[in-house]
Amino acid sequence: MASNTLKKRKIAVLGSRSVGKSSLVVQFIENHFVEPYFPTIESTFSKGVVYKGVEYDCDIIDTAGQDEYSILSSKHAIGIHGYILVYSVASRRSFDMIQIVYDKIADFCGKNDIPCVIVGSKTDLQSSRQVPPSEGEELAKLNKAAWVETSAKNNINVGKVFELCLAEIEKRSASSQTDQPEAGRCLIM
Repeated sequence: MASNTLKKRKIAVLGSRSVGKSSLVVQFIENHFVEPYFPTIESTFSKGVVYKGVEYDCDIIDTAGQDEYSILSSKHAIGIHGYILVYSVASRRSFDMIQIVYDKIADFCGKNDIPCVIVGSKTDLQSSRQVPPSEGEELAKLNKAAWVETSAKNNINVGKVFELCLAEIEKRSASSQTDQPEAGRCLIM
C-alpha cells in the first residue's frame, strides 16, 4: 500500500576545507554556483527529491571542513542516514582525508559499511588535477561506497551525487529489513 508521506532522510556532507562542499550543496538546492569562498560553520538545507518514484524530504547538512586535527563529533553520526564525502581532484591532501573521515564515521556508527558517496569535486580544474579518477573509484570500492566526479561550477553530476546517496541509503535499509527495524542504522534518539 503506497503511502503519501514523504520519507525523511538526513545527509551529511563532509570533507576537507575548501573542496567545494558548500558549492555542491548550493548548486543542488538553489541551482547556482557561488564563486567567493567563505568558510562554512554549518548549515542545513532542505529539499524534496524524487528518486525511483518515491518522494524524499532531504535535510542536507553542509559541515565545516574537516582536517586530521578537527574533531568529528557524534552529531555527524547520530540520526544521519547517509554521507557524502567530498575531495577536490586538485588536492591530494583532501583525497587522503577521505579514508580518515570515513573511518571516524564508521567508528561512531559501530559499523564498517556506511551509506556513502565519495565525490571528486572541481573537475573543471583539469590542469591542476592531482587525483586520477581510477584512485577515486578504487577508494570507493574499498569502502563499498558509490563514487562520482563533479563540477559544481559547471553543474556536472551535482544531482547525481544526491541520487547515489539515496540509493546507498535505500540499499542498506532494504537489506536490514530482515533484522529489527532499526538494525544496521546509525540512529540514536
